[in-house]
Amino acid sequence: MEKRIKGSCTTILVGKKASIDGSTIISRNDDGHEALDPERLVVVNPEDQPKHYQSVISKVQVTLPDNPLRYTSIPNSILTNGTWPAAGINSENIAMSATETITTNSRIQGADPLVAGGIGEEDLVTLVLPYIHSAKEGVTRLGALLKEYGTYEPNGIAFSDKDEIWWLETIGGHHWAAKRIPDDAYVVAPNRMNIDDFDFNAADTMASDDLEDLIATYHLNPDFDRVNLRHIFGSSSIKDTVYNNPRAWFGQKYFTPDVQQDPMEQDLPFICHANRKISIEDVKFVLSSHFENTKYDVYGSGSEAEKKLFRPIGINRNHDVHILQIRNDVPAEIAGIHWLAFGANTFNTVVPFYANVNDTPASYKDANGTFNLNDMYWLSCTTALLGDTDYDFYVDMRNSYELEAMSAYRKLENDTDADLSNHADTTAYLEAANQQLADIAMKLQTKLLGEMVIAGSEKMKLRYNLND
Repeated sequence: MEKRIKGSCTTILVGKKASIDGSTIISRNDDGHEALDPERLVVVNPEDQPKHYQSVISKVQVTLPDNPLRYTSIPNSILTNGTWPAAGINSENIAMSATETITTNSRIQGADPLVAGGIGEEDLVTLVLPYIHSAKEGVTRLGALLKEYGTYEPNGIAFSDKDEIWWLETIGGHHWAAKRIPDDAYVVAPNRMNIDDFDFNAADTMASDDLEDLIATYHLNPDFDRVNLRHIFGSSSIKDTVYNNPRAWFGQKYFTPDVQQDPMEQDLPFICHANRKISIEDVKFVLSSHFENTKYDVYGSGSEAEKKLFRPIGINRNHDVHILQIRNDVPAEIAGIHWLAFGANTFNTVVPFYANVNDTPASYKDANGTFNLNDMYWLSCTTALLGDTDYDFYVDMRNSYELEAMSAYRKLENDTDADLSNHADTTAYLEAANQQLADIAMKLQTKLLGEMVIAGSEKMKLRYNLND
């Protein structure tokens, strides 16, 4: 079976009492094994949702329920290996991000092997998001699908509504466990099994019916006096110490700087508490980060060995970064905000698109495999590539652009929120606002690229100091 796995993501979850405005936030870098893979922002309306679904990769066939909800989606532009919707918010303000590829081990795979013809990252948003009415219901539906069809890969999946965030991790071919994130907590989840201490009898956990028995039957628990799912089902490998753990360490260092930890530590906590309330800007910074102000920064002053030691969060293989925000201080019509940026995160900004729409702006919807600077995906990738050639030279331009852009987005969002009651056709009103947001984003990203080209041309090596 040909598989195409986006196995390099990073997830951040923020409970409603941990966020600056009382929103729930689930977010993820959708990374891949290749640097470029065009993506789009679309809306899947009920009439476009398939009734009979077949996966391109595994060929699994699933009959879907009637009456699907509308939802936003971030599919691949090139559909050779399937749609890969990545994440979205449905018309009842339920959000889903799928998936964070995670680790496993031979003991659980020997007890519950992966299923070649099962479901996987290509399929999950399509199979679940249009049919759920709460975050917890997302866990229940996905759990039932895993039991029936199995999966060919280990993944972590986030669900949220205005009150709750749930995190589900698949275990073996047919099993799973999920935990509700406390309202006052945050999570930074890299490509490893992330759930640690787990109480099967707690109100904030859910799991496969026989998961506890499976652990006992196959003697899977290495601990004497605790149930730690990362110890039982995950890995504790050398790769984790350089590829996964440092990303959790840096995010936790940023949100909770008074806690001292080792970046290679295998037991970095799953549930964490910040020293302040967390903003969208904070989440974007961490998802764009490359170990700033440490010797491990690829653009920093450490040794070449130190700069190459750890895998950064922001990387050339970022295909999109999405931050799905469900707000609690506004009417339901405008509660869901699908923040989005494309390409490597070092030189882009997330744009706050309203989710309660039937269509999306062309500059975010029409990207394909042909390079085109009128598409935000390709414009973002171009800016990141140029910025990478001399980060120290370009970074101040990036910082000024980011402040200008985010301020403009925030102002338009505030104005749109405030004027909602004056518009009978809410959907058309929000689609117009999204178009304005896209236009601002394209204008300012193009402005940044132009400034970089103009300034950078003076530093080209192809030059000579004598004039005519």
